Amino acid sequence: MLRRPLPVDRRALLAALALLVTFFAIELSWHRPLFCPCGSVKLWAGAVHGAENSQQVADWYSPSHIIHGFLLYGLWWLVLPGRMRGWALPLAVLVEGGWELLENSPIIIDRYRAVTASYGYSGDSILNSMCDIGMMTIGFMVARRLPVWGTIGTAIFFELLALAVIRDNLTLNVLMLTYPIDAVRIWQAGV
Repeated sequence: MLRRPLPVDRRALLAALALLVTFFAIELSWHRPLFCPCGSVKLWAGAVHGAENSQQVADWYSPSHIIHGFLLYGLWWLVLPGRMRGWALPLAVLVEGGWELLENSPIIIDRYRAVTASYGYSGDSILNSMCDIGMMTIGFMVARRLPVWGTIGTAIFFELLALAVIRDNLTLNVLMLTYPIDAVRIWQAGV
């Protein structure tokens, strides 16, 4: 089943960019590290429990942010009426940016450390956080073009790939943050 893509309004694109700059400024004001404290910038950080995870451009959690884009596209496609659909992208950036702020707040950083296998998690660098919003935007734009079955299939592929490679994915991340299961945490840690 194909769906008509949500329109993209030029003013809405500017609003999405303004939101991105706003989230950048907020994280900067929180004194989050701009780049990886390791001193280098890399396109990929593949070690989930390494010091560069959530610090570089992309990592094994980037596909979950692409899935955020799929989900936010679907949400706005379902709930926004007519011309308001042209503002779906800035609304998606607002939600994803809000998640990035929450994810990098002490309460969520401490929660990750307490109930997941991410014992050493210290939050994202600003570079990684902005790239996470970019990954969501990529997912949003891909969902504009793919049929529903293609979007769902891609999301399932990303979830299964991350599960197989790093024992984590968006589904487990949400589960462990909201309803931690000790057996899952132990399995994720490879014990």
